[in-house]
Amino acid sequence: MRELKLFTVIAMLCWHGFAQGQNKTVLSSEIYGYKQDLVYYDCIQSPSVTAEFHNNPGEQYVYPFTTRFSPIVMLINGKTEVLMNAGDSVHVTIRQEGKSRNVVYSGSEKAVAANKMRQELRQAYRSLNYKTQLLSCVALDIKPQKRVTDAQTLLETVKTLAAKYQGKADKQLVDYIQAEQEASSYMSLMEYPRMYEEVRHQAIAEQGIGEYWKLMDGVKLREDAAAMMCPDYAGFLIRYCFYMGEKKAVETNATYAMPQMLEGMYDEVKRFYTGVQRDFALYTLMCNFIRNGKQVERVMPLYKEYKEKYNKNKVYMEVLDQLLQ
Repeated sequence: MRELKLFTVIAMLCWHGFAQGQNKTVLSSEIYGYKQDLVYYDCIQSPSVTAEFHNNPGEQYVYPFTTRFSPIVMLINGKTEVLMNAGDSVHVTIRQEGKSRNVVYSGSEKAVAANKMRQELRQAYRSLNYKTQLLSCVALDIKPQKRVTDAQTLLETVKTLAAKYQGKADKQLVDYIQAEQEASSYMSLMEYPRMYEEVRHQAIAEQGIGEYWKLMDGVKLREDAAAMMCPDYAGFLIRYCFYMGEKKAVETNATYAMPQMLEGMYDEVKRFYTGVQRDFALYTLMCNFIRNGKQVERVMPLYKEYKEKYNKNKVYMEVLDQLLQ
């Protein structure tokens, strides 16, 4: 047994050196208490970055890969998230006991620090009983005043954590975490009061949140490279576009109907944004529609215009081309 452990350590060290030499990104894991037959790795940003292994307790599941996306989030068995840059090597030890799961990161120091920062942020979620699904909040009758206050609190929490991990965690990964949290908090500010009004039949003016149309005042939209790799931030950009359309209509006593069809969403987003924000939002709209698997031919005219006029990040085109094959 001792010789086997020594061999495993030597093999991992040799592989680590080889991976660095080949500029590979490496995700590896050990999983204890997992009962399924297969272990799955999936990348949120790129459908081509994926792997599966037969589950053998105590075995290390090593996946070297190349990616032009960076940062990326890798999912292990659809639950454990690993935030990393291209070229990082991160090892994850997961111990499951019933519903309890302990996750420990090791490897590239600045990537490990970023994942620890993300864990601290999730702990703040738990202390606030902050649910990620807004419909669940409505079902549990979480009051809009609490949701809005908690969302704003988490915006301050992520700023505090960013300062704490400055110099310890990779800046691009910290930017990703901040973009991710801003998207979550801002979506709560825009969506939850309306959702609560519709389901619980309490008018927004009676919810104790102040003036709804001022909740998003002072928001500064991101255009950094990390934010433009964060799917949640793309979703926020799309929703913010429609929010601002409705706000303008309210201010001018006009009528506004949020677009419900792909083509209408695409047109409104392309007029509202410019540059990398427009590129990312349009790319995300088309990706989501293609993945939905219905009437994919409707994407083609939009795809052609996007490719000719609005695409800036060629990696987005690679994914769209893969999805359309």
